[in-house]
Amino acid sequence: MSLTAAANGFVVFLLSVQVIQGQNDWGVTYSSTKLCALKGSTVDIRGTYRYPSRIYGRDTTVENTFWFTKVNGDVPVDLRTDSEYSGRVQYHCDNNICTLRITDLRESDSAEYKFKFITNQPGGSYTGLPGVTLLVTGLQVLVSITHPTMYPTWRELKCQSSCRLPDHPSYVWYKNGQKIPTVTSSSYSGYFYSADSYSCAVKGHEDSPSPSVCVFGQSCNRVTYTDRSICAFKGSSVDISSNYNSHKTIRSKFWFSSERIHQWQSPSQSEDLSEDSQYAGRVQVLETERGRSTLRITDLRESDSAQYRFKFTAGSFEWNSILPGTTLTVTALQVQVTRIKVYQSYTEAELKCHSSCSPDGRLSYVWFRNRTEIPLTEMSIKYQFYSGDIITCALKGHENYSSPSVYAPRPPSVSVSPSGEIVDNSTVTLNCSSDANPAANYTWNKKNGDPDLHPLSKEPQLVFRSIQSSDSGEYNCTAENELGRRTSQYISINVKWNSTVMINIIRLTLVVVMPIPLLLFCLWMRKKKTLSSSTEPNEPTETMELQSVSDHINVSALNSVTAAQTEDTEEQEHLV
Repeated sequence: MSLTAAANGFVVFLLSVQVIQGQNDWGVTYSSTKLCALKGSTVDIRGTYRYPSRIYGRDTTVENTFWFTKVNGDVPVDLRTDSEYSGRVQYHCDNNICTLRITDLRESDSAEYKFKFITNQPGGSYTGLPGVTLLVTGLQVLVSITHPTMYPTWRELKCQSSCRLPDHPSYVWYKNGQKIPTVTSSSYSGYFYSADSYSCAVKGHEDSPSPSVCVFGQSCNRVTYTDRSICAFKGSSVDISSNYNSHKTIRSKFWFSSERIHQWQSPSQSEDLSEDSQYAGRVQVLETERGRSTLRITDLRESDSAQYRFKFTAGSFEWNSILPGTTLTVTALQVQVTRIKVYQSYTEAELKCHSSCSPDGRLSYVWFRNRTEIPLTEMSIKYQFYSGDIITCALKGHENYSSPSVYAPRPPSVSVSPSGEIVDNSTVTLNCSSDANPAANYTWNKKNGDPDLHPLSKEPQLVFRSIQSSDSGEYNCTAENELGRRTSQYISINVKWNSTVMINIIRLTLVVVMPIPLLLFCLWMRKKKTLSSSTEPNEPTETMELQSVSDHINVSALNSVTAAQTEDTEEQEHLV
């Protein structure tokens, strides 16, 4: 398994021999011992690990894998928890291969990176030593004098780094901040003027160019920025500084942001931030020393995240460079939660006051429980959560810009849709909702006449596409996140039959069954009349009358049945 660069990274192998550390079937394999990467790029570092599949009759499983550069006491510090790498580190582990990706590389990232894995076996952990040495470098333009007597203004410029780049890369050169389209090699020779400055970059990584340099002396036209990127918290203040030189007397200078171009009155002309309504009352430009300008922005907002540049005019010359300025990222705090243990009355959790980037310097934090400060000032803390607790964090000195609250789920509420009578074969939805941060996961249960609850669904909604009478019963839902669990009250569901069918069954029963007593009564009356009669000629008459009554009853019953069936059909068609 080889060590490679990310798609948008730029990495060089200084030593590409395979390095294997380990014994007795334990080990970590690195493909290279040293890497060189450009500042601002992305790098992937891979490690392949192995271990015995079974020890003393016990199967081996890997419980944790991570990369580290530092050790706190005897404990390696996982890069994912190191504030210097916050928001810039990703792991991808699969099939005994674990890849570390670091983005937006800084020169301070130069270090030895080691991989460690921990198994379920007693003492079953392993660290690959030595690790992979990463050197992060920026580019520099070196000026050489080749023929000082014969060609006093002839110079050779070289774009170089502190570690060896791969053979035959393509380069981009800039004159006074503007691209020179004809030069693509690492060297650039010719006649130069004292007013001009030059910079270089590797093609594909133009966002990480070298600083601009003067070919003669130090009085050429150029602007260099103290920081390429700055991270700051919402509500705080930031200083963005640049050093500038001009070959002639400067007539005007100001800071601007190209991200605000759609707000400019004239998009072809950069506009001074001090005149931008978005920054009204929040921008100052400080000139504490000659040739240095500082843009100070107070009461930072997330919308202030942008790239800021400095511009000046001197005589007919205008510094309007396409080279990157300083990228500012304004971030709000978030509380990350990792549940450790759940007890009957409380939950023990690990909390981290996290931001999307890592500001420079060691910071102090303030933690609040139910709006009351608690005596903890670290970025990561362990805390016991009780039902109803609300936790927030803030940067010390900026308590008015605290993170969103985190809390356990509130008691869930349950509703039924549609409301009203529930009949079989219809669609019915039970809805569960609870206020929680982090967002809650839901579980549905049906009461079965005993204390055991059997999960029916793990979605906020429990849907019956064609509900049946057997679905009648009592239901509740449970809302749960890393901070706790709450269960709703039971809601009763009573499923009834298609009411029209029941009415028709009753009607048909009455039509068919009720004539029978009447028929028996008529027969009894006729028989009594026959017995009391003395003449035989009446017998045919009696027989005809009995038959007539019977036929009348049967025809009436048949007509009623037919009418009921017709009415039932019409009602069903109407429902459809």
